[in-house]
Amino acid sequence: MISITSAELNAVMAAFIWPLFRILALIASAPILGNPSVPVRVKIGLAVLITILVAPTIEQSFPSVDPFSGTGLLILIQQMIIGAAIGLVMRIVFVAVEMAGELIGLQMGLAFAIFFDPQSSGQVALIGRFLGIIASLAFLAIDGHLLMIALIAQSFNALPIGTDGISTLSFNLLAEWGGEIFKSGLQLALPVLTALLITNLALGILTRAAPQLNIFAVGFPITLSIGFLMLALSIIFYTPVLESLIHSGFEFMSSLVNLPGIALP
Repeated sequence: MISITSAELNAVMAAFIWPLFRILALIASAPILGNPSVPVRVKIGLAVLITILVAPTIEQSFPSVDPFSGTGLLILIQQMIIGAAIGLVMRIVFVAVEMAGELIGLQMGLAFAIFFDPQSSGQVALIGRFLGIIASLAFLAIDGHLLMIALIAQSFNALPIGTDGISTLSFNLLAEWGGEIFKSGLQLALPVLTALLITNLALGILTRAAPQLNIFAVGFPITLSIGFLMLALSIIFYTPVLESLIHSGFEFMSSLVNLPGIALP
Protein backbone atom coordinates (compact mmCIF):
# COMPACT_ATOMS: atom_id res chain seq x y z
CA MET A 1 0.00 0.00 0.00
CA ILE A 2 1.34 3.38 -1.00
CA SER A 3 1.27 5.97 1.75
CA ILE A 4 1.78 9.69 1.10
CA THR A 5 2.38 12.11 3.93
CA SER A 6 0.75 15.51 4.07
CA ALA A 7 4.14 17.18 3.57
CA GLU A 8 4.77 15.23 0.37
CA LEU A 9 1.26 16.00 -0.86
CA ASN A 10 1.75 19.72 -0.18
CA ALA A 11 5.08 19.64 -2.02
CA VAL A 12 3.48 18.04 -5.08
CA MET A 13 0.59 20.51 -5.04
CA ALA A 14 2.94 23.49 -4.60
CA ALA A 15 5.07 22.36 -7.55
CA PHE A 16 1.95 22.57 -9.75
CA ILE A 17 -0.32 25.22 -8.24
CA TRP A 18 2.16 28.09 -7.95
CA PRO A 19 3.47 27.82 -11.55
CA LEU A 20 -0.12 27.37 -12.76
CA PHE A 21 -1.26 30.69 -11.33
CA ARG A 22 1.71 32.58 -12.81
CA ILE A 23 0.98 31.13 -16.24
CA LEU A 24 -2.77 31.64 -15.85
CA ALA A 25 -2.26 35.31 -14.97
CA LEU A 26 -0.11 35.75 -18.07
CA ILE A 27 -2.73 34.19 -20.33
CA ALA A 28 -5.48 36.32 -18.76
CA SER A 29 -3.59 39.62 -19.27
CA ALA A 30 -1.64 39.01 -22.48
CA PRO A 31 -2.95 40.12 -25.88
CA ILE A 32 -4.56 37.55 -28.20
CA LEU A 33 -4.33 34.76 -25.60
CA GLY A 34 -6.28 36.86 -23.12
CA ASN A 35 -8.94 37.95 -25.58
CA PRO A 36 -12.38 37.73 -23.90
CA SER A 37 -13.67 36.01 -27.03
CA VAL A 38 -11.49 33.00 -26.12
CA PRO A 39 -13.55 30.72 -23.82
CA VAL A 40 -12.46 30.56 -20.20
CA ARG A 41 -12.24 26.78 -20.40
CA VAL A 42 -9.74 27.07 -23.25
CA LYS A 43 -7.61 29.51 -21.26
CA ILE A 44 -7.61 27.29 -18.18
CA GLY A 45 -6.91 24.18 -20.25
CA LEU A 46 -4.03 25.91 -22.03
CA ALA A 47 -2.59 27.10 -18.72
CA VAL A 48 -2.83 23.60 -17.24
CA LEU A 49 -1.19 22.07 -20.32
CA ILE A 50 1.69 24.58 -20.25
CA THR A 51 2.13 24.03 -16.52
CA ILE A 52 2.35 20.26 -16.97
CA LEU A 53 5.08 20.79 -19.58
CA VAL A 54 6.96 23.50 -17.68
CA ALA A 55 6.79 22.23 -14.08
CA PRO A 56 9.34 19.39 -14.56
CA THR A 57 11.86 21.87 -16.04
CA ILE A 58 11.86 24.16 -12.99
CA GLU A 59 15.25 23.75 -11.34
CA GLN A 60 14.52 25.50 -8.06
CA SER A 61 13.55 23.80 -4.82
CA PHE A 62 10.10 24.97 -3.81
CA PRO A 63 9.57 26.51 -0.36
CA SER A 64 8.41 23.99 2.22
CA VAL A 65 5.20 25.91 2.84
CA ASP A 66 1.63 24.69 2.95
CA PRO A 67 -0.01 26.09 -0.25
CA PHE A 68 -3.20 26.81 1.73
CA SER A 69 -1.48 28.62 4.59
CA GLY A 70 -1.11 32.39 4.89
CA THR A 71 2.42 32.29 3.48
CA GLY A 72 1.27 29.97 0.71
CA LEU A 73 -1.49 32.38 -0.30
CA LEU A 74 1.04 35.24 -0.26
CA ILE A 75 3.25 33.29 -2.66
CA LEU A 76 0.19 32.58 -4.81
CA ILE A 77 -0.63 36.29 -5.04
CA GLN A 78 3.00 37.05 -5.91
CA GLN A 79 2.86 34.60 -8.82
CA MET A 80 -0.34 36.16 -10.11
CA ILE A 81 1.23 39.63 -9.97
CA ILE A 82 4.32 38.44 -11.85
CA GLY A 83 2.30 36.79 -14.61
CA ALA A 84 -0.08 39.76 -14.94
CA ALA A 85 2.86 42.21 -15.08
CA ILE A 86 4.51 40.24 -17.90
CA GLY A 87 1.28 40.16 -19.91
CA LEU A 88 0.59 43.83 -19.23
CA VAL A 89 3.87 44.84 -20.90
CA MET A 90 2.78 43.43 -24.25
CA ARG A 91 -0.81 44.64 -23.81
CA ILE A 92 0.58 48.20 -23.61
CA VAL A 93 2.11 47.73 -27.07
CA PHE A 94 -1.30 46.91 -28.55
CA VAL A 95 -2.95 49.79 -26.72
CA ALA A 96 -0.37 52.15 -28.24
CA VAL A 97 -1.25 50.91 -31.74
CA GLU A 98 -4.98 51.33 -31.10
CA MET A 99 -4.38 54.82 -29.73
CA ALA A 100 -2.64 55.74 -33.00
CA GLY A 101 -5.75 54.60 -34.86
CA GLU A 102 -8.00 56.64 -32.58
CA LEU A 103 -5.92 59.78 -33.22
CA ILE A 104 -6.07 59.19 -36.96
CA GLY A 105 -9.80 58.50 -36.91
CA LEU A 106 -10.45 61.62 -34.83
CA GLN A 107 -8.68 63.85 -37.34
CA MET A 108 -10.33 62.11 -40.30
CA GLY A 109 -13.78 62.73 -38.88
CA LEU A 110 -14.45 59.10 -37.99
CA ALA A 111 -14.73 59.69 -34.26
CA PHE A 112 -18.36 58.59 -34.44
CA ALA A 113 -17.45 55.29 -36.14
CA ILE A 114 -16.90 53.25 -32.98
CA PHE A 115 -18.06 49.82 -31.92
CA PHE A 116 -17.63 47.44 -29.01
CA ASP A 117 -14.28 45.67 -28.85
CA PRO A 118 -14.34 42.41 -26.83
CA GLN A 119 -10.57 42.48 -26.26
CA SER A 120 -10.58 45.78 -24.40
CA SER A 121 -14.22 45.49 -23.24
CA GLY A 122 -14.93 49.02 -24.42
CA GLN A 123 -15.61 51.24 -27.41
CA VAL A 124 -12.80 51.35 -29.98
CA ALA A 125 -12.52 53.57 -33.05
CA LEU A 126 -12.75 51.93 -36.45
CA ILE A 127 -9.20 52.88 -37.52
CA GLY A 128 -7.88 51.84 -34.12
CA ARG A 129 -9.42 48.40 -34.50
CA PHE A 130 -7.97 48.12 -38.01
CA LEU A 131 -4.44 48.90 -36.82
CA GLY A 132 -4.96 46.58 -33.85
CA ILE A 133 -5.72 43.70 -36.25
CA ILE A 134 -2.54 44.50 -38.20
CA ALA A 135 -0.54 44.48 -34.95
CA SER A 136 -2.10 41.14 -33.98
CA LEU A 137 -1.18 39.61 -37.34
CA ALA A 138 2.38 40.93 -37.06
CA PHE A 139 2.59 39.55 -33.52
CA LEU A 140 1.47 36.12 -34.69
CA ALA A 141 3.78 36.26 -37.73
CA ILE A 142 6.87 36.56 -35.52
CA ASP A 143 5.52 33.87 -33.15
CA GLY A 144 5.10 36.40 -30.38
CA HIS A 145 2.62 34.19 -28.52
CA LEU A 146 5.15 31.36 -28.48
CA LEU A 147 7.89 33.72 -27.32
CA MET A 148 5.71 34.82 -24.42
CA ILE A 149 5.21 31.21 -23.39
CA ALA A 150 8.97 30.60 -23.67
CA LEU A 151 9.65 33.67 -21.56
CA ILE A 152 7.23 32.67 -18.80
CA ALA A 153 8.81 29.19 -18.78
CA GLN A 154 12.30 30.68 -18.34
CA SER A 155 11.09 33.13 -15.72
CA PHE A 156 10.71 30.38 -13.10
CA ASN A 157 14.48 29.87 -13.03
CA ALA A 158 15.35 33.58 -13.33
CA LEU A 159 12.72 34.71 -10.80
CA PRO A 160 12.18 31.73 -8.48
CA ILE A 161 8.91 31.08 -6.71
CA GLY A 162 8.97 32.53 -3.20
CA THR A 163 7.76 35.36 -1.06
CA ASP A 164 10.01 37.80 -2.95
CA GLY A 165 8.21 38.97 -6.07
CA ILE A 166 8.90 41.81 -8.46
CA SER A 167 10.91 44.62 -6.90
CA THR A 168 9.58 48.14 -6.39
CA LEU A 169 12.01 49.41 -9.02
CA SER A 170 10.50 47.04 -11.57
CA PHE A 171 7.01 48.35 -10.79
CA ASN A 172 8.27 51.91 -11.30
CA LEU A 173 9.77 50.91 -14.65
CA LEU A 174 6.48 49.23 -15.56
CA ALA A 175 4.62 52.46 -14.82
CA GLU A 176 7.11 54.37 -17.00
CA TRP A 177 6.64 51.81 -19.75
CA GLY A 178 3.03 52.93 -19.87
CA GLY A 179 4.30 56.15 -21.46
CA GLU A 180 4.92 54.11 -24.61
CA ILE A 181 1.17 54.32 -25.23
CA PHE A 182 1.46 58.02 -25.98
CA LYS A 183 4.95 58.08 -27.50
CA SER A 184 4.56 55.14 -29.86
CA GLY A 185 0.93 55.98 -30.61
CA LEU A 186 1.89 59.46 -31.77
CA GLN A 187 4.86 58.08 -33.71
CA LEU A 188 2.61 55.71 -35.64
CA ALA A 189 -0.06 58.33 -36.30
CA LEU A 190 2.29 61.22 -37.16
CA PRO A 191 2.46 60.76 -40.99
CA VAL A 192 -1.31 60.75 -41.38
CA LEU A 193 -1.80 63.52 -38.80
CA THR A 194 0.69 65.73 -40.64
CA ALA A 195 -1.13 65.27 -43.95
CA LEU A 196 -4.50 65.97 -42.31
CA LEU A 197 -3.12 69.06 -40.59
CA ILE A 198 -1.96 70.44 -43.93
CA THR A 199 -5.36 69.58 -45.41
CA ASN A 200 -7.22 71.40 -42.62
CA LEU A 201 -4.99 74.45 -43.02
CA ALA A 202 -5.70 74.48 -46.75
CA LEU A 203 -9.43 74.17 -46.09
CA GLY A 204 -9.22 77.03 -43.60
CA ILE A 205 -7.53 79.28 -46.16
CA LEU A 206 -10.10 78.21 -48.76
CA THR A 207 -12.94 79.10 -46.41
CA ARG A 208 -11.50 82.55 -45.80
CA ALA A 209 -11.09 83.10 -49.55
CA ALA A 210 -14.58 81.86 -50.38
CA PRO A 211 -16.91 82.36 -47.36
CA GLN A 212 -19.92 81.13 -49.31
CA LEU A 213 -18.33 77.69 -49.60
CA ASN A 214 -20.02 75.06 -47.43
CA ILE A 215 -16.97 73.74 -45.57
CA PHE A 216 -18.93 70.87 -43.99
CA ALA A 217 -20.06 69.56 -47.36
CA VAL A 218 -16.62 69.88 -48.94
CA GLY A 219 -14.21 69.40 -46.05
CA PHE A 220 -15.45 66.08 -44.72
CA PRO A 221 -15.04 64.10 -47.99
CA ILE A 222 -11.63 65.70 -48.55
CA THR A 223 -10.25 64.92 -45.09
CA LEU A 224 -11.71 61.43 -45.29
CA SER A 225 -10.13 60.78 -48.70
CA ILE A 226 -6.76 62.24 -47.69
CA GLY A 227 -6.78 60.23 -44.47
CA PHE A 228 -7.45 56.91 -46.21
CA LEU A 229 -4.92 57.72 -48.94
CA MET A 230 -2.16 58.53 -46.43
CA LEU A 231 -3.07 55.49 -44.37
CA ALA A 232 -2.75 53.28 -47.46
CA LEU A 233 0.60 54.87 -48.40
CA SER A 234 2.09 54.71 -44.90
CA ILE A 235 0.82 51.26 -43.88
CA ILE A 236 3.88 49.58 -45.44
CA PHE A 237 6.15 51.60 -43.15
CA TYR A 238 4.34 50.42 -40.01
CA THR A 239 6.01 47.00 -40.11
CA PRO A 240 9.48 48.08 -38.88
CA VAL A 241 7.92 50.36 -36.27
CA LEU A 242 5.67 47.57 -34.99
CA GLU A 243 8.57 45.11 -35.00
CA SER A 244 10.73 47.54 -33.04
CA LEU A 245 7.90 48.20 -30.59
CA ILE A 246 7.25 44.48 -30.03
CA HIS A 247 10.98 43.85 -29.67
CA SER A 248 11.20 46.59 -27.04
CA GLY A 249 8.26 44.98 -25.26
CA PHE A 250 9.99 41.61 -25.11
CA GLU A 251 13.22 43.22 -23.90
CA PHE A 252 11.29 44.94 -21.12
CA MET A 253 9.52 41.71 -20.24
CA SER A 254 12.89 39.95 -20.02
CA SER A 255 14.38 42.62 -17.78
CA LEU A 256 11.27 42.47 -15.59
CA VAL A 257 12.00 38.85 -14.68
CA ASN A 258 15.82 39.17 -14.73
CA LEU A 259 16.32 37.40 -18.05
CA PRO A 260 19.04 38.40 -20.57
CA GLY A 261 16.46 38.66 -23.37
CA ILE A 262 14.75 36.70 -26.14
CA ALA A 263 15.78 37.11 -29.76
CA LEU A 264 13.01 37.73 -32.24
CA PRO A 265 13.07 35.81 -35.55
